[in-house]
Amino acid sequence: MRYLLYLPLLLLCTLGVQAQSKFNISGTITDQSNNETLSGVTLYLQELQDGTMTNEYGYYTLSVPAGKYTLLVQYPGYATFSETITVNGNIKKNISISDSNTSLSEVIIEANSKRIAIDRPEMSVNKLTAEEIKKMPVVLGEPDLLKSILQLPGVVNSGEGSSGFNVRGGASDQNLILLDEATIYNSSHLYGFFSVFNSDAIKDMKLYKGGIPARFGGRGSSILEIQQKNGNSKDFAFSGGIGLLSSRLLAEGPIVKDKSSFIIAGRSSYAHLFLKLADNDNTAYFYDLNAKFNYNINDNNKVYLSGYFGRDVFKFNSIFKNNYGNTLVNFRWNHLFNDQLFSNATLIYSDYYYGLNLSFVGFNWDSGIVNYNFKYDFQHYINSGLSLKYGFNGIYYDFNPGVITPDSENSGINYYKIAHKYAVEPAVYVEAEQRLSKKINVNYGFRYSTFFRLGSETINTYDNNQAVAYDPLTETYTKGTPTGSQTFGKGDKISDFGYIEPRLAVTYVLDEDQSFKGSYNRMAQYIHLISNTTSATPLDVWTPSGPFIKPQIVDQVALGYFRNFNNDNYSLEAETYYKKGKNRLDYIDGADLIGNSAIEQVLLNGITRSYGLELLFRKNKGRWNGWVAYTLSKAEQKTAGRTPLEKGINYGAWYNTAQDRTHDISVVANYELNAKWQLNGNFIVQSGRPATFPDGQYQYYDQTIPSYDLRNQDRLPTYHHLDVSATYTPQKTNKRWQAEWVFGIYNIYNRKNAASINFRENEDVKGQNEAARLSIFGIIPSVSYNFKF
Repeated sequence: MRYLLYLPLLLLCTLGVQAQSKFNISGTITDQSNNETLSGVTLYLQELQDGTMTNEYGYYTLSVPAGKYTLLVQYPGYATFSETITVNGNIKKNISISDSNTSLSEVIIEANSKRIAIDRPEMSVNKLTAEEIKKMPVVLGEPDLLKSILQLPGVVNSGEGSSGFNVRGGASDQNLILLDEATIYNSSHLYGFFSVFNSDAIKDMKLYKGGIPARFGGRGSSILEIQQKNGNSKDFAFSGGIGLLSSRLLAEGPIVKDKSSFIIAGRSSYAHLFLKLADNDNTAYFYDLNAKFNYNINDNNKVYLSGYFGRDVFKFNSIFKNNYGNTLVNFRWNHLFNDQLFSNATLIYSDYYYGLNLSFVGFNWDSGIVNYNFKYDFQHYINSGLSLKYGFNGIYYDFNPGVITPDSENSGINYYKIAHKYAVEPAVYVEAEQRLSKKINVNYGFRYSTFFRLGSETINTYDNNQAVAYDPLTETYTKGTPTGSQTFGKGDKISDFGYIEPRLAVTYVLDEDQSFKGSYNRMAQYIHLISNTTSATPLDVWTPSGPFIKPQIVDQVALGYFRNFNNDNYSLEAETYYKKGKNRLDYIDGADLIGNSAIEQVLLNGITRSYGLELLFRKNKGRWNGWVAYTLSKAEQKTAGRTPLEKGINYGAWYNTAQDRTHDISVVANYELNAKWQLNGNFIVQSGRPATFPDGQYQYYDQTIPSYDLRNQDRLPTYHHLDVSATYTPQKTNKRWQAEWVFGIYNIYNRKNAASINFRENEDVKGQNEAARLSIFGIIPSVSYNFKF
């Protein structure tokens, strides 16, 4: 770790040698219409057949010998910029490029061109443009970023109507979701009907499924990186949409023209208003607010302040009320030390709150998680063949497992509080992207992460340090009985962990249109989601690693073949992966998870493995475009007995996890009928989610009770639906006003997909059990009106 401190000095020495023969071309790439910085723009020097890409803040550096060059700037959906430049010294060159697409759906560009995609050491990464997201038909007609990524290979839904998602067999809590670098702990509105992301306010989206760079950590499965727009610093602009159940409005403009800007976006649902008109006392609605401000102090310093606030409110008559949501605040400072050294300092506050009132019982329940995060990241451009990223961050956690308070003086409930849990997670990292030859490019590095569980807290102690007991007569696990307790004062260390997480990605270029790639990454995850459902719900509780809960460690290897066809009109991505993990939580039968102050008494540690093949074939150009994605995969878990006498879960054998889907096929098609009409459709079919069905029954007095055998040896029926939409863009009657109508039908053939299957005794035939299928969505038509001016 101490060697990291000497790295900047070593790099400065290297730069001194490089500067003798090369000069730097550096600057920022922006959108000509609004000064929005553009990430992933390709800059290419024809004479050198070499190039680079802008970082997430639109900054770039090229290191070249003296000479005369043709500079090409390419960004799909934008006009290609070309200029001849003469280099005989360092050049500062900011470039604005014009958007060639004038439709209402703004194009947020993929972060690489086809040329860079082939030779860059980056794989298992997917991006979707805002245009693609807005075209996809979704339930209730609201553009949804999270539901859109379900059309990509290796990504499946956590359940019907859920905004949760699973990546390559991982659980939903193994996905790190970042909005402007701040962690989102619950990504859904209305229990999964909508996601928390307002598509109008989103600038970039990138999903890492494997080959995860060293700068990311904290989760075992994937990273979903989302950036909000900065706002128009040239002119004031407004956009929005009106739908059947929700509406949204966005305003942006300059604070100081060409120097500072703002963006504010609000969204709300109003289905509860129709309930009141129908004399229905129930309530269900959400609202959220995105805001961002930025200021260019000078050419070397920029600051950003962004935030998000969202709330969901449910009320069932006067007996049940539920509200929950995320709050984020993020301050960032970009500083340019010189043409080759870029830094970003970030201070983040993230809060997830869950509140529940059960008036028929007489209590309020409050829980949540708060974290404070400081990050300092550096990007060092050594030369055209080598760049480095390094930095550190520290996260402080405050976990609130739950507080119960009486809701009135007449309530029979007593005050009850589960002790807060505290932890700190520091980490340092370094990664390098290097061209070893014309055919071989690598990205390599490591992350060293640590985790400290802190007091104040009282921890139970158990015989043999085993919080779960085993009864050999009944072959069942039960709660252990504490033998005592140990009290830790405020700030005292309860437990500590530390892991080195190596990362490696390699590209071997066959020619300019095809390459092989491989990657390896290790991820350490120190916080866990305690849940009794297959998909994330607001009631789930996050808990830290500690004396009885160990960090999850996940290793993944991936290999792939990538090719562009027919002048980039078509592309093919084929990847295979193998992933294994340890210390994945499992639960004893009958575990009570919510409001449990000794949660370690119902938890067991297991190991996981998943492997699969992913294919993605795209048609990139023409009136017809879209893609076909197919995934063949397996996801399993094994929770063996701790001693030879214990049977474990499923007798210690491998069993399907809730995230296992053998087959998953997605087809996305877009057709431009004419200047006014755009037709879109997507079809998805996947194997049913694993489930446990009864294998027999027995009589208990006068009731018939189903009996169960092994976990997850059955499956729900195959899941599939076809969705279509049509976008009508009227002829413009005003130069500034742009509008469109979007008509959609979700699940056009009214497939009743099973969210779950429950077994119960038949009411008419005594002694006979029956299966009852719960389906959430049938056919759902939608219409929305979108505008921009």
